[in-house]
Amino acid sequence: MTDSLSTLARGALAEVGAVFARLPDDAADGLIEAVLGAHRIAVYGCGREGLQMKGLAMRLFHLGRDVHVVGDMTVPPLGPGDLLLVSAGPGSLPTADALIGVARRAGAKVAVVTAQPDGPTPRSADVVTVLPAQTMADDQGARTSVLPMGSLFETSQMVFFELVVLRLRERLGETAETMRARHTNLE
Repeated sequence: MTDSLSTLARGALAEVGAVFARLPDDAADGLIEAVLGAHRIAVYGCGREGLQMKGLAMRLFHLGRDVHVVGDMTVPPLGPGDLLLVSAGPGSLPTADALIGVARRAGAKVAVVTAQPDGPTPRSADVVTVLPAQTMADDQGARTSVLPMGSLFETSQMVFFELVVLRLRERLGETAETMRARHTNLE
């Protein structure tokens, strides 16, 4: 018999809640300081993680930050004082590693959001933010999420990033109104 949507939702929400229950209170502090200290920010992620990074970029823009999505034609060069913010849930992404190398050689700081902090990609970062959630690196075996593949990590990212934005909004002296004023009118 197939589980009801309500049953599946309770399971998924409980798993997301468990991710946040495992986070220390200062889990976002390093990322927040890196964003606050950056002149310019570029974000990168692959697949669904990339979609979460684009969502974060939009909110950072609403906060008045100079932020860009790697791969867009309008991304300026990074250099000293800038930040490359990468999502690497599974802990190892060759494309992210290549971009980190370019950013480092240019003098930019690097922050990585991951579930696997011992992977090669986060080991090369200045700031590592760990979201303890299932990714595609560990989505097989006896104990797996009710959500498929890396969805638990990606869903946790979205919630985590919105919480980071709330903290940044306070630190930057922004309000819901000032953020809304930066929202596009081309929709």
